[in-house]
Amino acid sequence: IVEKVLSSHLIDGELRTGTEIGLKIDQTLTQDATGTMAYLQFEAIGKKEITTELSVSYIDHNTIQVGFENADDHRYLQTVAARYGIVLSRAGNGICHQVHLERFGRPGKTLLGSDSHTPTCGGIGMIAIGAGGLDIAVAMGGGAFYLASPKVYKVNLTGKLKPWVTAKDVVLKMLETLSTKGNVGVIVEYGGTGVATLSVPERATITNMGAELGVTTSIFPSDDVTRQFLKAEKREKDWIELVADKDAKYDRTIELDLSKIEPLFATPHSPGNIKTVKELAGLKVDQVAIGSCTNSSYTELVRLSKIMKGKTVHPDVSLGIAPGSRQVLQMLAREGYLADLIASGARILESSCGFCIGNSFSPKSGAVSIRTSNRNFEARSGTKDAQVFLSSVETAAAAALTGKVADPRDLGIDYPKVDQPKEFLIDDSMFIFPNTKASSSSEIFRGPNIGEPPRNSKLPERLTGEIMIKLGDKITTDHIMPAGARLKYRSNVPKYSQYVFENNDATFHDRCLKNKEKGVGNFILAGESYGQGSSREHAAMCPMYLGVKAVIAKSLERIHAANLVNFGIVPMTFKDPSDYEKIAAADKIEFTDIKKAIESGADHVVLKDVSKNQEIVLNLNLSARQRKIVAAGGKLNSLA
Repeated sequence: IVEKVLSSHLIDGELRTGTEIGLKIDQTLTQDATGTMAYLQFEAIGKKEITTELSVSYIDHNTIQVGFENADDHRYLQTVAARYGIVLSRAGNGICHQVHLERFGRPGKTLLGSDSHTPTCGGIGMIAIGAGGLDIAVAMGGGAFYLASPKVYKVNLTGKLKPWVTAKDVVLKMLETLSTKGNVGVIVEYGGTGVATLSVPERATITNMGAELGVTTSIFPSDDVTRQFLKAEKREKDWIELVADKDAKYDRTIELDLSKIEPLFATPHSPGNIKTVKELAGLKVDQVAIGSCTNSSYTELVRLSKIMKGKTVHPDVSLGIAPGSRQVLQMLAREGYLADLIASGARILESSCGFCIGNSFSPKSGAVSIRTSNRNFEARSGTKDAQVFLSSVETAAAAALTGKVADPRDLGIDYPKVDQPKEFLIDDSMFIFPNTKASSSSEIFRGPNIGEPPRNSKLPERLTGEIMIKLGDKITTDHIMPAGARLKYRSNVPKYSQYVFENNDATFHDRCLKNKEKGVGNFILAGESYGQGSSREHAAMCPMYLGVKAVIAKSLERIHAANLVNFGIVPMTFKDPSDYEKIAAADKIEFTDIKKAIESGADHVVLKDVSKNQEIVLNLNLSARQRKIVAAGGKLNSLA
């Protein structure tokens, strides 16, 4: 399946594992936390209109409007969409990934999104990839999206899930199998007889959290189950059959018997820390949050309503529910299920990303919070010392009712059977479709918090400076650029940059600016899997603004490494990972021939540690295209 879609969209390079390829992008999506900068960059590139088949701008992240900043950005997004021919999904319409799956996802197409969970639409048979906003801007203007030609792992599904075991448990089992690191350059393709037992929303849950595996994307076949889903969405004309050939070969095959999976948890503070629910039974729970782009479909919330009906949330638990889309919320309301949820004591939250990114419904100090979202990084909930566990809706419901971790199979009730509806409620009135493809006369609104995209300077002949921070393994983009309340500064890079590594080292910003003013380069040192998590390019853009010249790590995650290149920061990895131990924070370092090494195509460069009088060899894993971008000081400069 992967080869079929990629080959039909290939416009540069060849499908040979590890080599760089350029893909034609059919659709793009953005959300308001990353979209504002993506469209500012689109304007900076100078394109007059979009050339994709469809581009959609969703307002779903920063819908809590304390202060003027978020409302101003929403108005900017609406006016820029009208100018360039982009569809706008208004605040309240739902979370981008669920809404796109419902209304726009098409099997066999490519989708590029400025959000790491864009692979959700792999559940409908798309090659759907998360990327930085600048890559989205280029794709909207007709440029290719570049990535390494992937390895393809097949997950052969057999059997059928037992009652109270869900698609969320399937992807948690995958995280237990593959972990959150070491999967860069891989696409996961699901197949086998078990596929037919999973609905499209269930498939989308699995592909959604494929992002936590660190893979490029995940994809399911487009079969009769897909056709029935699109028919229920009144989009049957968008269906095509898309299945793998019987003799298709894969780089690795993983066998997974659905009937043998049991309820699972991802425990703090990583989606890869997997334990069974039975192992944690009895742990006191303070908060339960159900929703997010991972687990808030119609069938899941109807099942939740049936479980909660006639019961009351445990007095020690606060339960919040965020339906994934307005479509889901309307159907729950019209069919009476919402009333049962409200009667149980649940707090109904906005159909938005809210609690998942920590800008609402944060737990109390030291709380145990059970969530159906996809990430449980430290402090992501908005409460630094909270212990966040990720589970299925059913397991979360058991905790809400009992006040503790409990296996939902022990609730003593029959598993509520809920079928996919034959017809969804279709109401597209909260989309604003452009009157024409582009309207150059439309005025674009810019509030005082909206700035210009920052640009880097060209790469100098040599780099000198200081290791400003030494970090461990699995540093996420949430560590680099906090989400939550800080996200309202996403359009104001000088302001947002004040919070770089806020939870790791609050002095980082001031120390970097002092060096920058003195002409001294700043460098980041990290362990394995640096840049996990969100696609937010601010995790590269803001350090660049602070004068960071290079990131030196044991390994880097795909999206973040690409974003570093896009902003002219040199990504480097240790040739010998043990050399990481030899370098310390505050070491003075230099690269005497960095520009020559990059422009000549050298695969390594020598770091001279002046403080310790030692030399360390670092890898330069850059394509010829990326070397030109880095030498120019970033993609905006290279496109000028």
